[in-house]
Amino acid sequence: MQKKFLKNKKDGYTIIETMVAISVFLIVITIGMGALLNTSSLHNKSSNMRSIMDSLSFMMDDMSKNLRTGYNYHCGNVSGPNYLALNCKDGKMIVFESSSGNPTDSTDQWLYYMISGKILKSTKISDPDTWVQLNPNEIIIDLDKSGFFVFGADESQSDGKQPFVVIRLSGTINYKGVGTPFSLQTSVSQRQRDVSTP
Repeated sequence: MQKKFLKNKKDGYTIIETMVAISVFLIVITIGMGALLNTSSLHNKSSNMRSIMDSLSFMMDDMSKNLRTGYNYHCGNVSGPNYLALNCKDGKMIVFESSSGNPTDSTDQWLYYMISGKILKSTKISDPDTWVQLNPNEIIIDLDKSGFFVFGADESQSDGKQPFVVIRLSGTINYKGVGTPFSLQTSVSQRQRDVSTP
């Protein structure tokens, strides 16, 4: 009798089994889509942060290259006793002669200037149209922790030191309400020989 029952049984799924299978499938797909969207969001955030970090690196390279090929460094703060001194510690601005500029024109000087969380660059101090902000708005420079340090820039060339600049940048990258601190430092030595030999 049991064999006869098995022979007459119809193959297929019941409506309950089909609904359970579809429900499990939808739950798995929903979890997978959530993970995929989260991964995509993280990838976009890391790509945008990488782009901002590349801008920061490019800014530091640009300053280093121009200072390395420049000469006649002066640095200091906007006001105070160190205003455009030859050597300074923790200056917020640096003025120098560019290798591509006119050495007989004293107004044809380049300048990097840290102010209000920004770094400004001018390729001709006397022309306000040349002032450009180097850092994107997402990068906020901390003026208390950033500055230019210049050593050996004595114009007499008898100090026995090659002019040497240290650039220190610290601050925060603000992206979508999240602040990421950064700190960069590089050293630049003037390419043009300045040390006098006895």
